[in-house]
Amino acid sequence: MTSITSRLKELFSFSIPSLALRPASALREKFHQGYTGADFQADILSGIIVGTVALPLGMALAIASGVPPQLGLYTVVIAGGAVALLGGSRFQVTGPTAAFVVILVPVVHKFGVSGLLVAGLLAGVLLVAMGLARMGQLIQFIPYPVTTGFTSGIALVIATLQIKDFFGLHPAMTPDGFAGRLHAYWQARGTWSPADFLVGAVTLAILILWPRVHKRIPSPVIALGFVTIATVVAHRLSPAFNVATIGSRFSSIVGGVTVAGIPPTPPSIGFPWRRAVDGSSLPLNFATIHSLAPSAFAIAMLAAIESLLSAVVSDAMAQTRHDPDAELLALGVGNILCPFFGGIPATGAIART
Repeated sequence: MTSITSRLKELFSFSIPSLALRPASALREKFHQGYTGADFQADILSGIIVGTVALPLGMALAIASGVPPQLGLYTVVIAGGAVALLGGSRFQVTGPTAAFVVILVPVVHKFGVSGLLVAGLLAGVLLVAMGLARMGQLIQFIPYPVTTGFTSGIALVIATLQIKDFFGLHPAMTPDGFAGRLHAYWQARGTWSPADFLVGAVTLAILILWPRVHKRIPSPVIALGFVTIATVVAHRLSPAFNVATIGSRFSSIVGGVTVAGIPPTPPSIGFPWRRAVDGSSLPLNFATIHSLAPSAFAIAMLAAIESLLSAVVSDAMAQTRHDPDAELLALGVGNILCPFFGGIPATGAIART
């Protein structure tokens, strides 16, 4: 294990004059301090637990954002790996988050999936610039009431977005506005599904009550496993008990064949503006960039705020100190890479971290 530590130190101790002032990677610092076999075993266990939670959440948040679930899966892998390697926090878990849903849904409705990917790419460029400009320290000047109101507002909007799937509603249309959305749901109240509601209610109950029973195993892991098995068994016993699944709601074409659910192939690499996942594509010109600039700026600011707040919370729990500039730089790199694989914008996830 000593030789492994030495090799890792050599790998992460390279020096390039033009990068002499680059922010410090938490991974590089950890290897310089020493990385033991016990550390490796603990990280393996943590990785399994985090992956079990992050992968289904990534797909769920992609669906909530209006894109196919596999895009969330790609985001968890690409952005999560890039930020873990380059970021300034030792414990940050990066991927799609609920806070992004409010911003991403209107972008998808207006510009399609290709527009969302281009907006994520532009946001990544902004985040890299912020990291190189050492703007990470500015997070300490954001007033606490602002962050509280911000997160509360996001929670309220997300709650309304989930009403449709929680009750299994089938509205004729789903407006972007808060009041219009609630009105559409009320008009569609006669389409609700008792099976969907039961699955949602049981899942929610487990998420709330499980931490009181056992704190070491994350409640999403228990909820996902138990409810999935229970739903399959209930459907076998009574075919009338039928709920929507990823396999029944989503499909993709692989090799000219329509495949239900997640494509059984790795993501392809391509230009974000040409990734016509939903049949949409964008010309890459000044007009496109100008139209997407406000959304890209909002994505970058939200990603920076949420990621750095998450890093601060993890520092308080683990008695560590993160490098906010390295975190912004890594977050930018992750968001630049993701769109080329079909991934959506990502940031540090407070709950998963």
